[in-house]
Amino acid sequence: MCFPPQEVLIFKTNKMAAHMRWALRQLLRTRNTPNFRRSVKTRSSYQSQCSIQIFSTAQPATGTSHFSIRQLSIQTQDTPNPRSLKFLPGKPVLGSGTLDFPTSTSAGCSSLARDLFEIEGVKSVFYGPDFITVTKADEDVEWTDIKHHALEAIAKFFESGNPITTGAVHHESSFSEDDDEVVSMIKELLDTRIRPTVQEDGGDVIFKGFEGGTVQLKLVGSCTGCPSSTVTLKSGIQNMLQFYIPEVNNVEQVEDEVDEINAKVFSELERKLQK
Repeated sequence: MCFPPQEVLIFKTNKMAAHMRWALRQLLRTRNTPNFRRSVKTRSSYQSQCSIQIFSTAQPATGTSHFSIRQLSIQTQDTPNPRSLKFLPGKPVLGSGTLDFPTSTSAGCSSLARDLFEIEGVKSVFYGPDFITVTKADEDVEWTDIKHHALEAIAKFFESGNPITTGAVHHESSFSEDDDEVVSMIKELLDTRIRPTVQEDGGDVIFKGFEGGTVQLKLVGSCTGCPSSTVTLKSGIQNMLQFYIPEVNNVEQVEDEVDEINAKVFSELERKLQK
């Protein structure tokens, strides 16, 4: 088999990256026009079964199970993080954007999140456009009881018709007039190529800044504490950003100051309970 010279491969790769960069510029220009609107995919239908009894049909190949509670069909899905489980109620949760509740004290704006934190073993709650991610405190805690109570809490909430939250939602990365071309392209790639994929696994990445060639990202949802989060950050996100945007030298994970304090408090509590 005859392979093209290395110079040809490099030329084609650089040409593809340049084409993508040009496409990003065009998209950013279009975004600024008055008539531009991003298409949003939403789920308009959901399964309905008239049964009060909870039942499940496991599908080991996909790690997916279906549960029907009263008139609401809820699907559960495994995530790359063994401590996190994704719940899909078959109807919009936030509709768009994401919202993270790392601790029970942060759940004041959502009655459902507060109810989920009442379940023994739940460490954090995360909302996506059409899913809810529940993360347990310890791998030794069995999912059986947590899953059962979480399904009941989610079903009861959606039957109530109450608003999911009164808090601020992480929508697509907010574009500012102060953003330079590089930052605008970083945000565009995150929103169109990276965040949708991460949300499929029950998490999200939030843009926090770009300084000295380093992109600062906050990982939330199932990404928090996930064994494969470092691989995702470096081999996935960093490689893609560097390929299309040469100005990117590195990608690092950051946390808000409040999150760092909460993590220290939680770790201290865990240490005391283990004594």
